[in-house]
Parts: sequence; C-alpha cells; structure tokens
Amino acid sequence: MAKGRKKTSNPDAVVIENRRARHDYLIGETLECGLRLFGTEVKSIRAGRASLAEGWIRAVADPASLVLQGVHVAEYPPAGPHRQHQPVRSRILLAHKREILKLARAQDGVNSTLVPLKIYFVDGRAKILIGVGEGRKKSDKRQDIAKREAQRDMDRAMHRRG
Repeated sequence: MAKGRKKTSNPDAVVIENRRARHDYLIGETLECGLRLFGTEVKSIRAGRASLAEGWIRAVADPASLVLQGVHVAEYPPAGPHRQHQPVRSRILLAHKREILKLARAQDGVNSTLVPLKIYFVDGRAKILIGVGEGRKKSDKRQDIAKREAQRDMDRAMHRRG
C-alpha cells in the first residue's frame, strides 16, 4: 500500500453562515459556543444542510442556559427512518455561566437580540458564533448599500486608471 496523506478539506472552514444577520442587525459583541447535537445532525451540518436564517437564541439567567431556536437542520437520509432527528427543535448551547449571564443582560436591552452568525467545526466539534444584534432601520440599510456602491465605483475607477 502506498503511504500518503489523506486529502481533507479545511476542518475549520465555515460550513453554515447567516448572511442575512449582518444586513438586518448591527452586531456588537460575539461569542463562540459549543452545540449539543445528535449524530445525524452533525452529519447533516457537515454536508451543509442547515439554515440559520430563521434562528434566534434565548438566554435565560435563572438556570443560566442558552437555547438555539428555529434553526432547521435537514434529516440525514442514510441514517434510516428510525434514527432521525427532528429538523426544527430547540438545541442547547454550551458556554460558561459568566458568559451566559453577560449575554442575558445584553439581551435585555431595548431592541437587541441574540443572533446565530455561523456554524463551523473546530477540531471535529461543532461550534456556533453568536452575536448581540441591534435591529437596523431601513434608512441605515440603505446608507450601507449606498456606501458599498460608492466604494465599488471608486475601486473600478482606480483599476481602470492604474
């Protein structure tokens, strides 16, 4: 047998990203948490079959817990019908108690919520990046779009010139 390295993709690469979150919310503080998942959920996420778009996070200060709500993780067909998970269910996030309490206080602010930003793998373990988001107004979104377009036009002009 030939000795060689097995070619694998980057295990730290972002698998699932919530692109809509940065458009709808002004993201402040972020935190990386672990996810408590079933085996079929892990395989579906590795295959890229999950959606964070409808997801949100509830922080509870009394028992100090974070719960991921509304995230859809598709069923994993090779597992068969008897070992499947529910596609949309509450999932517990793993973090230190002081971090959970800090996020619970931040969530209590006016017009702020906890938003899932990314799901990725670090050393084979599923991690989720969450952020404290303040809702944006329509005018703020329009200003950002106009700013991006102006920057793009300037870059194009500089490229043509140089």
